[in-house]
Amino acid sequence: MFRHDWAAERAHMIRAHLQARGVTSSRVLEALQHVPRERFVPETARSHSYSDHALSIGHGQTISQPYMVAVMTQALEVREGDRVLEVGTGSGYQAAVLAELAKEVWSVELIPWLAEQAAALLSELGYTNVHVREGDGSLGWPEEAPFDAVVITAGAPAAPRSLLEQLSPEGGRLVAPVGDRDLQYLEIVERRGTEYVTRRSIGCRFVPLLGAEGWRD
Repeated sequence: MFRHDWAAERAHMIRAHLQARGVTSSRVLEALQHVPRERFVPETARSHSYSDHALSIGHGQTISQPYMVAVMTQALEVREGDRVLEVGTGSGYQAAVLAELAKEVWSVELIPWLAEQAAALLSELGYTNVHVREGDGSLGWPEEAPFDAVVITAGAPAAPRSLLEQLSPEGGRLVAPVGDRDLQYLEIVERRGTEYVTRRSIGCRFVPLLGAEGWRD
């Protein structure tokens, strides 16, 4: 019976899809090498785990392409002692990558089934520093704020005010796809006291961020 060499596929992904396209952070690359992406992909799509494109995980949601995960994580500049908020847990893959880099990760997922499945898998894999809950991620996790870094893994019409306010005033960073439902651009926001400095990065396409401060269906 053929058996995938997942470690080899992971190493190839890093060389061919990440380093070759300009991802340079050694910490981010090491985290992606360590996290078993195949565990976060539905069994029917598992052979495509390390292809560089998004994959459906059901409920109209996706696990982002590895390159986009790497770019967003690199832009977030996560440090070892950081407290990080993720909006949009999905399968839990991005949360696992963040858990490799940060002290603690809080992740909010709107869809109950995904939140439950991701929490169970992250626990099974030993990520004791990740906390998952069901809820409206556009409102963040205010009782655990402030956060050193916030990442939104869904497309937003604008960076939610609640999430900006939950950033640490001392250099808190937010990375989010911002735009319309069909096309977004990554925005990187840094909070400096009461000021927010924003710069725009690459174009991208994400499922919409639904919620009180996102898109409303």
